[in-house]
Amino acid sequence: MREEASLSQHRQENVYLAIEAVQQEGSFSVKLLCDIAQIPRSSYYKWLSRKPSPRELENQHLTDVMMVLYEKVEKIFGYRQLTLHMRQKTKQRINHKRVLRLMRLKGIQSVIRRKKKKYVRSTPQQVAENLLNRKFRAEVPNEKWVTDVTEFKYGNGQKAYLSAILDLHDKTIVSYVLGHSNNNPIVFQTLKLALQGAPGSTPMLHSDRGYQYTSLSFKKILDDNNLTQSMSRVGRCIDNGPMESFWGTLKCEKYYLHTYRTFEELKKDIDDYIHFYNYERLQAKLNGLSPMEFRTKAA
Repeated sequence: MREEASLSQHRQENVYLAIEAVQQEGSFSVKLLCDIAQIPRSSYYKWLSRKPSPRELENQHLTDVMMVLYEKVEKIFGYRQLTLHMRQKTKQRINHKRVLRLMRLKGIQSVIRRKKKKYVRSTPQQVAENLLNRKFRAEVPNEKWVTDVTEFKYGNGQKAYLSAILDLHDKTIVSYVLGHSNNNPIVFQTLKLALQGAPGSTPMLHSDRGYQYTSLSFKKILDDNNLTQSMSRVGRCIDNGPMESFWGTLKCEKYYLHTYRTFEELKKDIDDYIHFYNYERLQAKLNGLSPMEFRTKAA
């Protein structure tokens, strides 16, 4: 019973500490924070005017030590590394859970990207030779297409995927689809739109060895429309260089400059940028014309 009471008191103190930390940032009023936490303002102010306990004084000291270390290493330490260095600095036995709790109260975390999950490579159903062989010039429109899928993030870590096909003759984005999943439908729909926009064309289509492109279903669509398939070699991103270059341009000139709360906001900017890229963005390699201007002259 005494242990449960102690645990409850500890949780309540964490609530007060959180309110104090957020309120000091100046973003929210005490009334609003207390309403959210469902506690009386009088209780919070009573706690605020109390004499700090030895535990609280120790936490404040540890927080100061933690923040000095965190800033010194340019914010790359997570709770494990901070715990080790704080133990060495203070000569105290500090629990890593305590450090993690103090980090959360201060709103800090390691700036190093988390390791991506490792996935077991699946055996491709079929592969094609690298027929493109880095010959990125095309004499006429719809002679050589390249394609790929790239990832974007929005909201609270949510992901969106953009599939696109680029014509090597004039660097036009001939079709694209933005979706919530990196799967077969998004790739198949991109190809379907490209074929609808260029009826009767039989280009070479080059991609990496993603599972969508190595599937028998994708190969059937190509065969049914008399398209020649080409694939990058394993681990050679440069074999699909023009597509990778477009992703870099799109992200640097639009995506990285903004923060997107919703899928709709992201989609609008991608739609706007691809239209700008196709119709307005001039390219020296296209004689100072936009991709669509160059394409129209060729036609």
